[in-house]
Amino acid sequence: MHGSTIGQVWQQVIGTQPTPPLTLVLVTAVAALVVVLFGPVWRVARNVVTIAHEGGHALVALLSGRRLTGIRLHSDTSGVTVSVGKRTGPGMVFTGLAGYVTPSLLGLGCAALLTVNHLTALLWIGLLLLAAMLVMIRNAYGVVSVVATGVLLFLVSWFTSATVQAAVAYLITWFLLFGGIRPVYELQLKRSRRQAPDSDADQLHRLTGVPGLAWVTVFGLVAVGCLLVGGYWLVPDLPTFGDLTS
Repeated sequence: MHGSTIGQVWQQVIGTQPTPPLTLVLVTAVAALVVVLFGPVWRVARNVVTIAHEGGHALVALLSGRRLTGIRLHSDTSGVTVSVGKRTGPGMVFTGLAGYVTPSLLGLGCAALLTVNHLTALLWIGLLLLAAMLVMIRNAYGVVSVVATGVLLFLVSWFTSATVQAAVAYLITWFLLFGGIRPVYELQLKRSRRQAPDSDADQLHRLTGVPGLAWVTVFGLVAVGCLLVGGYWLVPDLPTFGDLTS
């Protein structure tokens, strides 16, 4: 879109783009899965999941009437969102629940946009969400993480071809869908070793009396469900074994 007028940019954002070939969809799926499974790369890419996680806490806190005071993102890919309001009640429960399910739900939302060929809109919505979150970041590492992610999205959406934009949009979507599952596994692994006494699941246990493991199960079911539904939306015409042998 480099050199385009504002009107042309707007038409590009709200318009639809050509459906990419199935090969691109499948290659980006494999690439995203490798990123999630390969430890050294995951430790860097997980920052994106943390941004989504803390953004989910922040959004639900605001929607439930709490006052958001700040978000911090740390170099170990952990984060914390601080809000002020009642210490008990549905608002706190939904705020606590939002973190681990948000990356997967975002991935599902991205998949929905891709099924109707709004690839550019997906990238620009991501930019807007990052800009809104940046206002509430309260530490240097968090600012760097959000700005760096936003700059990458802007460069892709403004300077690259439709094919590159499609590849990035699908890669982001698959990464959120796959990447929403691994943190849930890591959470339960830490809980089993008693290394996360103040995790979201344990805070929800103290708020509701429902066991922490039950909340981890809810996180996992949402993540797996989003992957299955989102994956079906992205590759609905994938040949089955019967098709290949007939």
